[in-house]
Amino acid sequence: MLKIGTVLIPNRVFSAPMAGVTDKAFRQIIRSCGAGLVYTEMISDMGLVYGQERTHRMLDLQGEEHPLAVQIFGSEAEPMARGAQLVEKQGADIIDINMGCPTPKIVKNGEGSALMLNIPRARQIIRSIVQVVQVPVTVKMRLGWGPDQINYLELAEAAEEEGAAAVTLHARTRDQFYAGQAQWDHIARLKQHMKIPVIGNGDIWTAQDARRMMAETGCDAVMLGRGIMGNPLLISQTVALLERGEELPLPTLEERLTLAAHHLDLACQYKGEAVATREMRKHFSWYLKGMRGAARLREQINQATTRQKLLDILNQIKA
Repeated sequence: MLKIGTVLIPNRVFSAPMAGVTDKAFRQIIRSCGAGLVYTEMISDMGLVYGQERTHRMLDLQGEEHPLAVQIFGSEAEPMARGAQLVEKQGADIIDINMGCPTPKIVKNGEGSALMLNIPRARQIIRSIVQVVQVPVTVKMRLGWGPDQINYLELAEAAEEEGAAAVTLHARTRDQFYAGQAQWDHIARLKQHMKIPVIGNGDIWTAQDARRMMAETGCDAVMLGRGIMGNPLLISQTVALLERGEELPLPTLEERLTLAAHHLDLACQYKGEAVATREMRKHFSWYLKGMRGAARLREQINQATTRQKLLDILNQIKA
């Protein structure tokens, strides 16, 4: 087990907050696979403060298992603090601050990884949130803006000084986005400097990758992101290997298809068939990745407009 602030986490395998991916349906899928800590998609502080309907839907935690972490993003201390208070009232066990998102539409507003260019402002945001909530506050960051602006140690130390309970490091710079190789040696360096838990993130595609990250860096937990898109059972494999030393077999085709169908049903339950069908197209493409005839199947998936049409594609594969 791992303790983050006052929150006891049952294991050291976390799922990453991913925009457009880790909605309520997907959170339930990865929770069923055994994730110790599950994160929401990143949620806008302004959306929270102004009560936007879409933001409210993203923050629907009702009926979910705990512990749950909600990630918020913004660029100013006061609305971030107000947003954090609203998140706490909705039942979040941990509030995570996004200081790592590299996408242009986020950084152009001074949010996400742009905050790594302004450590005083980042510090102020962390302090303002820690002062107004009772739940633990954590920070997710990158190495820095670019190869000549690597400053994660400075930001992590500021976070610890301002009362953050843990930090997550995605071991790439902002300008790498998701290209190249994650530089795990920086996770090891961060762990040596910090008293609070350090969560490692970046390039975990197999359970063996997760075990190697922990062995090489000494990080307190691993966070799985793109590796679980279309492959949530990677969570189960990683928990089994790290917790019990057990190497589970790769999921069978039948298991992948069954999980995809269950995921679709949950999405329809929470978002309605029309929205769910549209949003599940990308998930189905991920579930079927690497399968024979995947390109042809993707064409069918992208044309599907009903739940039944997506299920027909699965049945076609089984046949």
